[in-house]
Amino acid sequence: MSDLNLKEHLVNRILMRVEMPAQYIGGEWNMVRKDPRGVRGRLCLAFPDAYTIGMSHHGLQVLYSLMNARDDWYCERVFTPWPDMEARLREADLPLYSLETFTPLAEFDVLGFTLQYEICYTNLLTMLDLGRIPLRGDQRTMHHPLVIAGGPCAQNPEPLAPFIDVFVTGDGEPSLPQICDLWKELQAACLSEGGFSTDAAGRGQRAEMLAHVAARLPYAYVPRFYEPEYRAGRFVGVNRTRPEVPETIAPCVIADLESTPLPTQPIVPFVECVHDRIAIEIMRGCPWQCRFCQSTVIKRPLRFRSIQTIVDGALESYGNTGFNEISLLSLSSSDYPQFEELVRELKRVFQPLGVNISVPSLRVNDQLRTIAELIGNERRSSLTLAPEVARDDMREQIRKKIKNDDLYEGCRVAFRHNFQSVKLYFLCGLPGERPADLDGIVEMAETIARIGKEERGHWANVTASVSNFVPKAHTPYQWNAMQTREYFRGAHQHLRQRRRGSVTIKCHDVETSLIEGVLSRGDRRVAEAIELAWRRGARMDSWRERFDPQRWWQSLADAGLDVQQLLHTPYEVDARLPWDHLSVKYGREFLEKEQARSAGQLQAMADAV
Repeated sequence: MSDLNLKEHLVNRILMRVEMPAQYIGGEWNMVRKDPRGVRGRLCLAFPDAYTIGMSHHGLQVLYSLMNARDDWYCERVFTPWPDMEARLREADLPLYSLETFTPLAEFDVLGFTLQYEICYTNLLTMLDLGRIPLRGDQRTMHHPLVIAGGPCAQNPEPLAPFIDVFVTGDGEPSLPQICDLWKELQAACLSEGGFSTDAAGRGQRAEMLAHVAARLPYAYVPRFYEPEYRAGRFVGVNRTRPEVPETIAPCVIADLESTPLPTQPIVPFVECVHDRIAIEIMRGCPWQCRFCQSTVIKRPLRFRSIQTIVDGALESYGNTGFNEISLLSLSSSDYPQFEELVRELKRVFQPLGVNISVPSLRVNDQLRTIAELIGNERRSSLTLAPEVARDDMREQIRKKIKNDDLYEGCRVAFRHNFQSVKLYFLCGLPGERPADLDGIVEMAETIARIGKEERGHWANVTASVSNFVPKAHTPYQWNAMQTREYFRGAHQHLRQRRRGSVTIKCHDVETSLIEGVLSRGDRRVAEAIELAWRRGARMDSWRERFDPQRWWQSLADAGLDVQQLLHTPYEVDARLPWDHLSVKYGREFLEKEQARSAGQLQAMADAV
């Protein structure tokens, strides 16, 4: 079926039978249109979640803009279809397609997945299968697209290793064009030497081309050339199966963020998405070294854009979209070195236009006392902060250097400037957590609610959102075990029993967090469980109404995995970890030192009791 006939069939027979059909038709404002016959290569960016989530992801807009700025490449998009659309496609025997040209995924040169959340792994299999691409990399030939993946979840690639040809680590802006160009070069070499082979010869031909990718790009991890080793049921290391591939994988790093173009013509969706706004990345990296945070490790070093570049990019984006909100993105936006000057300049330019400036990642420090006044406006009513923990000694443990006095005073100033509510993010289940730390969460929320009453005459609405801590790869806590189901349930019950007044306690689902732990900390054996769960119906599991934990636990058991050992048994510090062959800035030595300091602080806390 031609692309034109596919589109006609979809419009006339399928889209009228699914919810929110506008997410499947493309054609949005600022969507790039090119003649596929006039380009050298075609890339499809694949986001393994719903359109409304993927179109809110800034990284997708960045890479889409970057690749389409080139005359020789056409970059298109695809998102995971909802189960009703999946069912309609399968009934009609139609493939999953790109939104720009309705091209089946199997016809692209490169298919690039962004991995933002482990629970979405089964969506990736849905997209491959619907796109008519073999699930497992060793079954593909040069006739199939190169399947690559990047993003934070690629920091432990092993659970998806059988399904991905190449994992790309580090910054995507330099690496994506390089890997696309190299693949086209390798395709041309195959064609000049007799064409693309099929069956076993074709699979061997593809393996040879992938060996070239692994040898030539230091940030490209090709898992088929690394064999995991286990002893007594536990991972102990990986061994290379070809001498030309690197022993460790180094991340790709942009040295100069300032010179990297901002996406100033972002696509404007037809439907309401999670974030309908202009997003401007003002800096990359974080000046702090919180022990629980994976992002601060994998996004080093710290890099900034200039005020003029930010303002110019925001103004151009506004002219190209008409959005009435600009969001300043980074891990810790208020740590931007000229933060007040930046916000004042943005307000000077955009306030007359009726455009709001939002800062979603505020650090709790003395500067917070002035931020509410700085960013306040008639449309803003809620302040969002992430203290993570509520006690000073636990903050020393996690290395998050904030003070309650700064937080309380910042909230007081916010209430004076018409803010009506506060949302707080906390972690539950950190190493060394005590009942007093849980009590502190409720006490902090109640204190802020009381400050609201003092300033506005009525109790403020305060929500404490509590996430269950998962020790992630490449953090000082990577050797620690995750807390058990019983622990988290007991902690959540404790918090809810202590809650009073206008304070709301929201706790993340325990089963979802435990599965996330398995998928983020597991080794290559977890892949079998992922495929089993997918074949048994796991779809869109990041959406609570779709998630069935029993399906996952049964799949893990049927795959022969010991969840107790994988999730709840700590590693020795000298043990090899499933992700050790991927390096990060500062390296394992730094993480080991931080783990030792953490253990010492935990012992001191225990001795003080």
